[in-house]
Amino acid sequence: MYLVDTNIFLEVLLSEDRKDECKRFLRLLKDDSKSGIVTDFTIHSIIVIMDQFSKLKELKTFLLSLLAYRGLHVYFTTIGDEVRAVEFAVEQNLDMDDAIQYSAALKAEAEAIVSFDKHFDGLKVPRLEPVDII
Repeated sequence: MYLVDTNIFLEVLLSEDRKDECKRFLRLLKDDSKSGIVTDFTIHSIIVIMDQFSKLKELKTFLLSLLAYRGLHVYFTTIGDEVRAVEFAVEQNLDMDDAIQYSAALKAEAEAIVSFDKHFDGLKVPRLEPVDII
């Protein structure tokens, strides 16, 4: 099971350079060929970012599409997760966004964090890019 970082979804939503790779990975989660989690923090971050880009129609489509992902589940962070995230931010020199993802990945016993963010490199939970999985 993988923790899917915010940038994987944003790559598709904002039509960035690696969107096709991300689409192929996300399709594996949609059809339940692979399993993963996305934090509620990621979903809320995407809401804020898409609002800033005035892409509310696309945001609604994204949110509704999450219901169709058979292999992707929402991980709701607890206050305990967030306290541990603060500790990881200090210990591992992570920003809070990354620390929350890392804390959730550890708690959920994720096999890897799927992300383009190199700040996850060298941590206990390895970082993979979509191309490493598809």
